[in-house]
Amino acid sequence: MKLYPGTLNVHLSDAIFPTPKNAIRLEKEEYGGRVSVSMAPCRIFGRKAFILRPDTDDGKLGDSPERILEIATDVGIGDTHGVKEEVS
Repeated sequence: MKLYPGTLNVHLSDAIFPTPKNAIRLEKEEYGGRVSVSMAPCRIFGRKAFILRPDTDDGKLGDSPERILEIATDVGIGDTHGVKEEVS
């Protein structure tokens, strides 16, 4: 599956999502990136997707990394399904 160049960040307010022990690892050298990433398969809007956890992720907007689901799939979720990220 080829991933769309962009992710949807979902901020969890009352829960955490630790990186699963059996997460798929993609080392930066394998894809020519700047950081290695752990990936957990999931589904969103019926589509195959991945929750990404970059090694350098220290959170966004003050949230800890375990409170953020960075979701990647083959389409832009925002454009395709009208989902907008809220920035506070």
